[in-house]
Amino acid sequence: MEIINPQFTISATKKSQYPNNNLPEIVLIGKSNIGKSSFINCITNRNKLAKTSSTPGKTRLINFYNIDEKFFLVDLPGYGYNEMSKSQESISAEYTNEYLQESKNIALILFLVDIRHSPTKLDIQMFNWLLHNHKDFIIIANKADKIAKTKANEYIQNIINELKIVELGLQNTINILPFSTVNKVGKQEVLDIIEELIK
Repeated sequence: MEIINPQFTISATKKSQYPNNNLPEIVLIGKSNIGKSSFINCITNRNKLAKTSSTPGKTRLINFYNIDEKFFLVDLPGYGYNEMSKSQESISAEYTNEYLQESKNIALILFLVDIRHSPTKLDIQMFNWLLHNHKDFIIIANKADKIAKTKANEYIQNIINELKIVELGLQNTINILPFSTVNKVGKQEVLDIIEELIK
C-alpha cells in the first residue's frame, strides 16, 4: 500500500466531534513516551504530519488523520506521564475510554510497547483491558533499532512472558511485531496488515 495524501483532520474530545464518514479506524495506543507521533510520520512518509516532541505527554486529545480517504489513523492520548496532573490524566483517560467504547469504526488497535523493557504496570492493564473488551489488536514492539537484531527474539519472548500470553493460551492469536521508525523495521508489515483489513 502506498500512502499518497495523508491529512490531519481533527483533535477531538467527545463523540460528537469524531469524523462521521464511516472510514475504518486504525488506532494507536501506548504510554506517553512510546513514539506514536513518530510512528505515524514513519507509516505515512511525512516528517511533520504528527507533531513530535522531546517532552512526552504532548498528545492529550484524540487526533484523527485521514489517510487517502481509505482509513483514519487515530492517535489516542498516551498514559503514564508522571508530570501530567491527576486531573489532566483523568480527563485524557475519559476521552480515551469514551472513544474505545463508542466508536463503531475501529478496525484494529496498534498497541505500542517498548521492545527494550518489560511492559509496565499500565501496559499490562491496557493489554488486559483490550482482551476483556474483545478488541482486535496487534502489539507493536517499538524502538527495535535500539537493540541488536540478533536479540530481537529474546526481547519479544520477554514481552510474551510478562503479558502471560502463553499462560492465557493466546500464543497463536496475539501478533507481536518488532518496529523501528529509524530503520523502518516492521513498516511494510504494518502497511500490509492495514491494507488487508481495509479491502
